[in-house]
Amino acid sequence: MKKIAEKRGILEQVIGWYLSEVPKNIIKAWKNFLAFGLDYFSIFLLFKTFFSYWHRYKSSYGRGFDLKRYFEAASFNLISRALGAFVRSIFIVVGIAVEICLVFLGLAVFTGWFLLPFLISGGFLFGVRLLVF
Repeated sequence: MKKIAEKRGILEQVIGWYLSEVPKNIIKAWKNFLAFGLDYFSIFLLFKTFFSYWHRYKSSYGRGFDLKRYFEAASFNLISRALGAFVRSIFIVVGIAVEICLVFLGLAVFTGWFLLPFLISGGFLFGVRLLVF
């Protein structure tokens, strides 16, 4: 690798770095951010356990048949599942929103990397124009 770098001129090396190595690293970092967002919000796990009890709070029906205790336990369990689904749905929506923001942010960084030389030279020329005129 070192011998190949010695044979190429510095301008070729810089252009190769700018157009090849850095975009690969940007895409790699972008994938890592997207994977982290999915893992942090546990979106797939939240879908799997969508109607599970909230914090595993459930009421036992007890032994024997008591109508009041049966309806009490059933209503508590239903509320616990509904609360779990509600909270999980909020986290799913927030996680998907974060993922969408990460996609657009990564796209902006990737595009901005290729626009950077034009922005720098345009800013330099604008600054010189402000100083001279």
